[in-house]
Amino acid sequence: MSKGRFTLPGEKGLEKEMALLIEKWGADAVRDCDGTELSGEAASLGANVYSTLCLIRADNEWAKRHPECRQQFYLMSEPMTARSDILEIDIMKGYFAQQFLPNDNCNLSRYWQVYDRTEGVPVPVTRWSYRDGVVTVMEASHYHVYTVSFLAYQIWEPVSMRNHITNGWAEEHKLPVDIRYPEAQDHLLNVLDEWLAAHPSTDVVRFTTFFYNFDLVYNESGKEKRVDWFGYLSCVSPLALTQFEQKYGVTLAPEDFVDAGQYNTLFKNPSDKYLLWIEFNAEFVSAFAKKCVELVHHHGKKALMFFGDHWAGAEPYGRYFKEIGLDAVVGAARDGVTTRMIADVPVAETEVRLHPYFFPDVFYEGGDPVFESERTWLKCRRALLRSPVQRMGYGGYLSLALRFPDFVEHVAGITEQFRQIHEMRRGAEPWCAPFKVGILNSWGGLRSWQTHQVAHSTWNQRCYSYLGILEALAGLPFEVVFLSFDDVEMHGVPDDVGVLINAGDAGTSWSGGDRWRNPRLVARLRKWVDMGGGFIGVGEPTASYYQGAFFQLWDVLGVQKELGFTAGFRRPALKTEGSHFITEDVSTEIDYGEGSSMIYASRQDTLALDVASNSLSLACGAFGNGRSVYLAGLPYSLQNSRLLHRTLFWCAGMEQDFFVWNTSNPMTECSLYPDASVLCVTNNSGFQQKTTVFSDDGGNFELVLEPYGWEWIRTDV
Repeated sequence: MSKGRFTLPGEKGLEKEMALLIEKWGADAVRDCDGTELSGEAASLGANVYSTLCLIRADNEWAKRHPECRQQFYLMSEPMTARSDILEIDIMKGYFAQQFLPNDNCNLSRYWQVYDRTEGVPVPVTRWSYRDGVVTVMEASHYHVYTVSFLAYQIWEPVSMRNHITNGWAEEHKLPVDIRYPEAQDHLLNVLDEWLAAHPSTDVVRFTTFFYNFDLVYNESGKEKRVDWFGYLSCVSPLALTQFEQKYGVTLAPEDFVDAGQYNTLFKNPSDKYLLWIEFNAEFVSAFAKKCVELVHHHGKKALMFFGDHWAGAEPYGRYFKEIGLDAVVGAARDGVTTRMIADVPVAETEVRLHPYFFPDVFYEGGDPVFESERTWLKCRRALLRSPVQRMGYGGYLSLALRFPDFVEHVAGITEQFRQIHEMRRGAEPWCAPFKVGILNSWGGLRSWQTHQVAHSTWNQRCYSYLGILEALAGLPFEVVFLSFDDVEMHGVPDDVGVLINAGDAGTSWSGGDRWRNPRLVARLRKWVDMGGGFIGVGEPTASYYQGAFFQLWDVLGVQKELGFTAGFRRPALKTEGSHFITEDVSTEIDYGEGSSMIYASRQDTLALDVASNSLSLACGAFGNGRSVYLAGLPYSLQNSRLLHRTLFWCAGMEQDFFVWNTSNPMTECSLYPDASVLCVTNNSGFQQKTTVFSDDGGNFELVLEPYGWEWIRTDV
């Protein structure tokens, strides 16, 4: 059995069990977790010691003595309808009183705002007042709807709060400190220096993450109310707003943050002000994080950042991230998308913490953690074969995992597979198709491998139909780049990109919304496809109702969506093609997820490949020298992954190359590493599969693979 590349979560009092698992799982590092600690004996186990540190909640007593340095948040009250001249609004109704406390010590006329949502205008400050948690609106317009946008102190750090509630902790509530204040910066650097000196056995400091958590808001019952894994509301404070205005000459109002109750979610096209806010905080967070990392290095330790939790301003694909100087990044992986998201971060070492975490929501009597793990590992394995991380591990409470001996054995098998990937490929890159795939949306590279995510690949009804595209690509033989509309408008489509994908609901940042009203952008893309490019639209691509058209690239896509305005127009009859290269591996009904309805052919030469309820679900066609494909949706499945694989090669006009280093059976896949002269063939199903492997020289061969099995084959013999 090989050893190494594995980080074991430990607990004080389980040193004997940890020693056994270090041997069984081949661990070379042990770590504590939020809510656990390691004993002094951990350093004697012969493994490196990772220690978790969340600086902004490291000194609760100091936070109590400096309430002005607590982190703040912008909230919007529940909308209320006025039925008389006077309207009273309980601003904390619907929010968790243990999480937030209204900041009524600030200048309310500057930092709070009452809005008439019916007219869409702010209410003059002379017409409202505040007392004891209630805003009173005077001279209210009858039957207009009003809201209050207000600053609130965070009186319970949200991640600690979540873990506290989930795991039934009884510890004191942690207060989050805002590093925007100079006195907080000085204090936390001293805390870090003292902590480093007090932990001589720690080899790696795992920052969780740095300073500002993503938006995590709980309702009055202590349940999750709203989550935005990409939110920047925790960065707000009167000082931050003042510094922002001084730097950019732009004044931000409460409405710029609450955004009529939408809070600038990732799914909206970002305003210029919001993009500046992200830039402002990223530059500041990275600069202070760099000081923390330098202090860690001064003490002879390595600095690692957890990709999650307090990562606002420390986005790994952001402009300033490299300046922090981290040694490594670790993140939680529950699928191939999140695995690639971590693996592709530009640092020397990356690590995944595989799901399931050792938490009681999975590890309970009657639970099946092996089943949960198998689902995760099959997706993660596909991604690792394309872009490996250097290390793996788990998080949570080891004591819970030890109650499931079958899971302990199961993990031993996963660790062996993980190390074998590294041992067999020996650092070699996998073979890729002769063209790149571009994902086109409003965010581009900043959100690499992060499209259509509400909370780190958690299932969502409006997301899964699109997230399946990235899940498939995570394990397919393509190099993937993420492009923004600004990138394409200013620089065009990169020469090495063969196919562009635009996917999402109409109006969202992923589809593009009104970005498609830009004549320079649409003309440039039309020309690119006309000259030989490939374009794939999923759901409601290029959608913005303008000049009588909804899909602005209807001519390229060959399809259009009926909105009801032209219901009296006669449409061509829908007749599906008998067979096509794209659908040759389809054996069961195609799953389009939520799909899209009322899609019709907008050109006579559009080929209908699949129709549901008299609406096109899959169509393709030519546009000049290029090609396009429309899909109503694409959740992840083995069949859909193969469907996308074929679609990409057809769109690029390279069908013949589809049969190079590929397999005949859609339940199987292969990855070739030319420089290591090795090939890996995987069975991604729970049943034995027979498949033919196609090489690049016609030397095809057959294999039989056991359920979830794989085989490594030398190609130089």
